[in-house]
Amino acid sequence: MKRYFSQWLENYLFFPDPFQRLTGILLLPFTVLYCVVTAYLRISKKPIDFEIPVISVGNLLLGGTGKTPVIIALAKQKKNPAVVLRGYGRFSKGLLVVSQQGKILEDLKTSGDEATLLATALPNATIIVSEDRKLGVLKAKELGCDVVFLDDGYRHHDIKKFDILLRPQKEPTNIFCLPTGGYRDTKMMYSFADMVLKEEEDFHRVVSFSKDGEVVETLPENLVLVTAISKANRLLKYLPSSVQIEIFEDHHFFSEDEIQNIQKKYPNQPFVTTRKDWVKLEKFALQNIYIMELEVQIEKEKMEIIEKICLER
Repeated sequence: MKRYFSQWLENYLFFPDPFQRLTGILLLPFTVLYCVVTAYLRISKKPIDFEIPVISVGNLLLGGTGKTPVIIALAKQKKNPAVVLRGYGRFSKGLLVVSQQGKILEDLKTSGDEATLLATALPNATIIVSEDRKLGVLKAKELGCDVVFLDDGYRHHDIKKFDILLRPQKEPTNIFCLPTGGYRDTKMMYSFADMVLKEEEDFHRVVSFSKDGEVVETLPENLVLVTAISKANRLLKYLPSSVQIEIFEDHHFFSEDEIQNIQKKYPNQPFVTTRKDWVKLEKFALQNIYIMELEVQIEKEKMEIIEKICLER
């Protein structure tokens, strides 16, 4: 039931059917109130200069638009970067240093799936989780990092930063802010960002597959997609049309019973999953599973602008 509601809510927020559109119209007064409050919070905060380059990678939409792979693409070019994120789905609170230049200091449940993925993908980086991003930036500076990347940091207007907003190739048909639609701020805010990276124009997804550590060129037809990422249907265009789907809510931690039930439902069929999901599935020692590697390539002109920002301090 929980999984069904999660899928229904995602459709309602981004690509609603007529009934869902009617539900959204009834909530429009709350959307107006939401927009007024977010506008007040935006103009009432004074940005603090931490005297270290801070680059925020965010989006106006709820859920995934490629923030994590974009941060990986940017941070892997730096000698001693930090990534500061909230750590959604983690079983902890407060500020934690998840990893420091390759040395992983916290486990998966304490860190959250995104922080664990970043820690393994960026051995040159320091990964920090903190609900208060300002404390995270201060900690990164204390640890001697030379640039800070804020994951989902657009709405933290009390930090002086270079704001990058990611824009999807396929825009939602629902253009409203919460709770009528899936926007966390009005679409006009794209005009106020320091940089907008639009998918398939300014950055391109590069998808590959591996199995048991080896690159795989061809996938079997009887795959079962097991994933717990936002907007999981965007993965389908990279997979065989016959793929079976087992989608969980974003940041979900898989249980042994859930995995066993899927295996019983699809006996002897191989799984396919994302690298972000794999950090949570690895403990089950699955023998027949393909990993989808999701990377991005950013246009050279945009990379040069970001590099200049890093050198200005």
